[in-house]
Amino acid sequence: MGRRDVVWVVGMMCVVVVVVLGVLFYPLMTTSAVPFAVDTYATEESVSQLSDAMNSFSFRLYRQLCSDDDFVGGNVFFSPYSVFVVLAMAYEGAYGETAVEMQDVLGFPQNNETSLCSFGRIYNLLNHNMQGYVLSTANALWVQRGYPFLDGYLDFVEKYYMGKAADVDFGDADRTVQLINRWVSDHTGGRIRDLLSSGDVGPLTKMVLTNAVYFKGDWMYCFDADKTREADFEVFPGNIVSVPMMYLDGAHVDLNYSESDEMQILELPYRAGKVSMIILLPRDKNISRLESRLSYENFSDWMHSMSQKKNVQVRIPRFEFETESFSLKKCLIGMGMENPFSSMNADFSGMTGMRGLYIEDVVHKGFVQVDERGTEAAAATAGNVALTGMPKIIKFTADHPFIFLIQHKDTGVVLFMGKMMNPK
Repeated sequence: MGRRDVVWVVGMMCVVVVVVLGVLFYPLMTTSAVPFAVDTYATEESVSQLSDAMNSFSFRLYRQLCSDDDFVGGNVFFSPYSVFVVLAMAYEGAYGETAVEMQDVLGFPQNNETSLCSFGRIYNLLNHNMQGYVLSTANALWVQRGYPFLDGYLDFVEKYYMGKAADVDFGDADRTVQLINRWVSDHTGGRIRDLLSSGDVGPLTKMVLTNAVYFKGDWMYCFDADKTREADFEVFPGNIVSVPMMYLDGAHVDLNYSESDEMQILELPYRAGKVSMIILLPRDKNISRLESRLSYENFSDWMHSMSQKKNVQVRIPRFEFETESFSLKKCLIGMGMENPFSSMNADFSGMTGMRGLYIEDVVHKGFVQVDERGTEAAAATAGNVALTGMPKIIKFTADHPFIFLIQHKDTGVVLFMGKMMNPK
């Protein structure tokens, strides 16, 4: 049997860009220039339920990634939101066991109008720029010119996901990849370039689905650049590197904080209070033990245990890194999504009215930069959290590996996740 046509799912453009130079001027922006997705039947409850599904997927994907041989012992950074959305767009065209597997992994019902409107509501809330930060997300479909995709499917994705279809010729790989990469760059502030190469597509490719998410923000409470000092960061016992360690004196500000015998967890808000970084810092420097307990349920408990504290002295490293394009196919199959990647068994007949399409790969790429003016932050906490008997001065010193997340406060959606093993 010959090879079937290919649907490339590219859920990749994860970008967190933080202020690097001086004080940036942010004009007060509105979403008037951004088209709105349909969100008519979304409710606070339905958005919360979809956010929970997204976040549950996020933590399961993180653990799957960290168990992959390519990521063991190294830095990790990705946007679970981006991956989830691009898979959701493909899921809307799935049938049979393919749809069942995708629903089990993604955790929301297919073609459910309330869920779809909740996607639209989250999209509309994320595309909301204010003074002090920029946050945007975008979707697009790239379809083979003349291939019989159903208008109903394409209209459906555009209506609820704002994923407009563009006709391309995958036979002209160089030109098509150039178009896709330019779109990616345009929607990620120029931070993600060359996501795909001409060898990634070809005559058998019939569709590429893409998502881009971009964040740029100032801290609500900036670190004092004059107090940044070189300090030791213990990657693992016996391996110590020197890194620029930033300092924030929390004597006069309130920071959400919690701790247990196993970890500390800290929330660092960005300006306008709509987005924050959460840092999970293991006390015993054993990040593997923390990861073994990392789930959305535990994370929610840890977040609920937090309270506002003064006198938190924060030290975290300044860092920047970019991931190369990497495949998520093995991780998603490991999570139970086998049929969608099978040329023999996949059923995406909701896209065309006939079988024959399957997902060839899911490709992801990210960039993150953290400095004194702005950052993404993640805090670590484990199990039952005790807040009693804490000292007056709380020292939060991230001088060993930690987990960090960037979360959108209004929706609860975790936009980015990462593990900082080595700031160098």
